[in-house]
Order: sequence, then C-alpha cells, then structure tokens
Amino acid sequence: MFELWGQLVDAICRPPRDSEFTKGDLIGGELGRFKVSGFNGRREDLTLVNKQGLKIECSHFIPSDAKGKDGKLPCVIYCHCNSGSRRDAEEAVYILIPLGVSVFTLDFAGSGLSEGQYVTLGAHEADDIEVVVAHLRRTGKVSTLGLWGRSMGAVTTLLYSNRDPSIAGIVVDSPFSKLTQLMLEVVEQQKLPVPRALLKVALAAMKRSVRKKAGFDLDKVAPVEVVSQSFIPALFAHAHGDAFIKISHSDAIHAAYAGDKNFIK
Repeated sequence: MFELWGQLVDAICRPPRDSEFTKGDLIGGELGRFKVSGFNGRREDLTLVNKQGLKIECSHFIPSDAKGKDGKLPCVIYCHCNSGSRRDAEEAVYILIPLGVSVFTLDFAGSGLSEGQYVTLGAHEADDIEVVVAHLRRTGKVSTLGLWGRSMGAVTTLLYSNRDPSIAGIVVDSPFSKLTQLMLEVVEQQKLPVPRALLKVALAAMKRSVRKKAGFDLDKVAPVEVVSQSFIPALFAHAHGDAFIKISHSDAIHAAYAGDKNFIK
C-alpha cells in the first residue's frame, strides 16, 4: 500500500518534465524574432532567481509595433501546468500579441530548463510569480498585469491572487480546489487497493513524504480556502469531460471567489 502511495507522491512532485528543448525551439527561434497574424514581435530571454535561490528561466514576448501610453504595454504572465514549461504559452502569445499585449512566461522551479528537482503544485510556484511581478514592475516597461494559468498554473494564480490586489485580471483554467481532495479522488479513480479504513494513515504518510522530498505542505495547497479574500476580476474555465480534475473543483472555487467572476464551462 505504502509503495503505491510512494508512487503517487512522485506523480505529485516529480511528474514527467518538459526539458527536451532549447531556446531555439521557442517562438522566434534563436534570434527571438517572430510574426503573429501580421504583427511583429520579439522574444527576450532572461534568468531570475527565486526565494529558494534557484534560477528560473523566463521569456518575454513583446509586440514590436504596439505603442503603449508612456511606452508601457499591458502584460499577461502565463503559468504552465505541472508537467509543462514556458512552451505552453504559445496559445497566449498567438492571442495576445496582435492585441498589443506582451506575454511573460517562465519555467517554474523544477520544470523546463529551470533549476530545481520538484514541483509543488502551486505552493512555491506562487513565490516564483511574486519574483516575476517584482521584476516586471522594476523594468518600468509594463502597465497593467494579468495572470493566465492552467491546472497547476491556475492553482498558482489563485494562491497569488490575494497577495497582490493590483493585478488587473486573472484567467484560471481547470484548477483543483484542494490537493488532498484531488489525491483521494485519484485513488478512487485508479481503484488502488487501499482499504478505506487506512486512507487517513496513508494520506498522513504521503504528506510526510512530500514535505521531506519537496518541502511543502499538501494541506496548504488549497485555493478554495484563500479565494474568499481575492477580489481581482476572474475568468474561470473548465471542461465537463475533464477526467482528472473534475469540474466540481472549479465550481467550489468559483462559488467561494469574492471578486467579479465569470465561468466558461
């Protein structure tokens, strides 16, 4: 039983890593120049250091032809899923660059080409976003900031949402409400041979293992418990047929969310 839960722990904090790429594989290639729907853009790559002292690799996609007020453009920070990387931001780039909005994306620590061995499903990733936001504001080149996250990235966005009320808006695609609840659902879906009477014991063992391996508390990765203090305008999205993270997770978060909100199902 505990071997099975150990495998589940690895699935949580060390999923398959999207690291088989180079900067030349990103939109814009080696030179960092590209065109989307007739609009020219450039990519600026940079490295930031997070609160754990790990280097996080980032890319900023900027529309070359847009002229914002005082030379500043709005920017959306894209947050990838647990087994993803900044390559996942391509959809956001294709949508936003023609609108004169820049897209900043990063490989979270433990993901992509960034340093780190484990992901934390939003716990430390929210700290990475804090570092990114501080960097963007220091540059003096961005006006309003928005966040767009998917799965783990959506949870990260929600966990950050009550820290910084100056964020203009957020998009949250397929978040889970509580990590512990999701793990129990996975056990049920996979029909793992864990007796119901021992679930609490096994869950406690999993919490200790995750804390030892990746340094975070599963109980604290629960966006549904923090969004009652979040007032940033939010757009939720979730598929009815999502077999991994059930749409009921987004329903619960949406109901608890304090700010203006919409939901696309």
